[in-house]
Amino acid sequence: MSKLLTRRYIDQIKAMFGKEPAKPTEISPAAQKIHFYKKNNRDEIGELKHRRAHEKPSHKWRNRRWATLIFANLLFVFSYWLDIQVLEGALTASRFVGFHMADLNSALQVMLAHKHIITNLLIGTATVLLLWALLGGRTFCSWVCPYHLVAEWAEKIHLYLAKKKLVTDQPIDRRLRTVFWIVFAVLAVVTGYTVFEAISPTGILSRALIYGAGLSLLWVVALLVFEIFFSRRAWCRYACPIGLTYGVVGILSPVRIKYKLEGCFHEGDCRKVCLVPHVLETVIKGRAVEPEVALGPDCTRCGLCVDTCPTGSLSFEVKGLSKLL
Repeated sequence: MSKLLTRRYIDQIKAMFGKEPAKPTEISPAAQKIHFYKKNNRDEIGELKHRRAHEKPSHKWRNRRWATLIFANLLFVFSYWLDIQVLEGALTASRFVGFHMADLNSALQVMLAHKHIITNLLIGTATVLLLWALLGGRTFCSWVCPYHLVAEWAEKIHLYLAKKKLVTDQPIDRRLRTVFWIVFAVLAVVTGYTVFEAISPTGILSRALIYGAGLSLLWVVALLVFEIFFSRRAWCRYACPIGLTYGVVGILSPVRIKYKLEGCFHEGDCRKVCLVPHVLETVIKGRAVEPEVALGPDCTRCGLCVDTCPTGSLSFEVKGLSKLL
């Protein structure tokens, strides 16, 4: 990895914790050449953008993701109701064909509350840690988390109302997520209870699907109402400590989405659909420091940007294996 990409990646990690992305001060000669060409061929670029303006985006990765997420959560449900003991428990803690697994953030909260490392819990966490370190931590958010799916559907209502000018999106400081992570960690240590687990919509929805609905679902409904009428995808973007935990876990993940500068027309459609548009800061005209740039660890690998990009400038890649695949 070049020094420019290394510096850029460090900036992407800072952005995950809430720092606003900054325009790069250095760009490689190869990337400068592409930027210069685009700047001096605006008519050609404009014609190509106009030609692609009405192309229908693909939903390939979205459909794969929805199918995977629904299957994973229904496996919990069927294992419980049919008593087949394939995947027992819930997303916070489970057992897959007898092998214990534990959600990373939940396990961390429990150990902070008990103020010591719990060996059995640590063993259950190790496999999950390895899995998401390989796949990219925040892949959990878009491919497994049930709240992500219902919030994505609620987002469609928000966008419809916004189009009718009935609501407006109110952005919130992204540093709030880091603050919440610290607050819930401190609460666990001070109170001896996993306070966050009581309000986590991920855990609430997972348990409700498996064991039946409870009053805690009213909290989930309140979050969705807030996101529909006030702030688009507020919980996942600005509040959820789980996303931050998994983002840190996936910092060195080989699975990532790669951006190729040469074919990009900078339409901005990818940023419009992205849950975390700051990870796509590199697609803004003049921002790419190299001809090819991997998106940062806060990327959820949802694939919406890949589906939306009309030129194929965004694509999934497995680092080190791309030339073999």
